[in-house]
Order: sequence, then C-alpha cells, then structure tokens
Amino acid sequence: MSKLHIKKGDMVFINAGNDKGKTGRVLSVDTEKMRAIVEGANLVSKHTKPNSKNPQGGIIKQEAGIHVSNLQVVDPVKGGATKIGRRIGENGKLVRYAKKSGEEIK
Repeated sequence: MSKLHIKKGDMVFINAGNDKGKTGRVLSVDTEKMRAIVEGANLVSKHTKPNSKNPQGGIIKQEAGIHVSNLQVVDPVKGGATKIGRRIGENGKLVRYAKKSGEEIK
C-alpha cells in the first residue's frame, strides 16, 4: 500500500481513456488496486435483480474505477491539470501542493 497523489474529494482531470478531457470529483479511492471512482466518469451498465432499493430491477448506469495513473489533480488557483508535490506545512505536517501554482491542496 503506497501513498497516492489523489484523495477522496479531490477535483481531478482524466488524461486517458474514453472519458479523456473530463473533470470530476473523486468519490472513493482503492489503494490496493490503485483505482479511483470519479463522479460521472467511466459509466458502466450493471444488470440488477429487483430489490428493496430498486423494486423494478433492470439495467442501471454506475461509475467504475479508473487507474490513478490516468488522473491528475486540478490546480485550485490556475485550473487545469497539475502535478502534486509534498512539503512540510506551517503546522509541521506533510501537506500536498500544486506544482503549477504552489498553492496548498486542502
């Protein structure tokens, strides 16, 4: 399990695949598989049986995982994709920052 450059809640730019060029918010990150689920991206059709949540059943669209190498964090100041660096913040803890603008992320 390694440290990733993206976290849940980040705005990310998708730089490869069918959804190339889209941006979206990260809903969850799987560090074991190195994948993230991005809101509104990589939609797949899932066939479901009728259940209490979906009494009709049928085909529903839901997001599937995207490999983290195909995602870049969006710069909070300048916008657009940026690389991520780590440095010691004012409180002495390690913080992520955007290399494009130098701005701290969260």
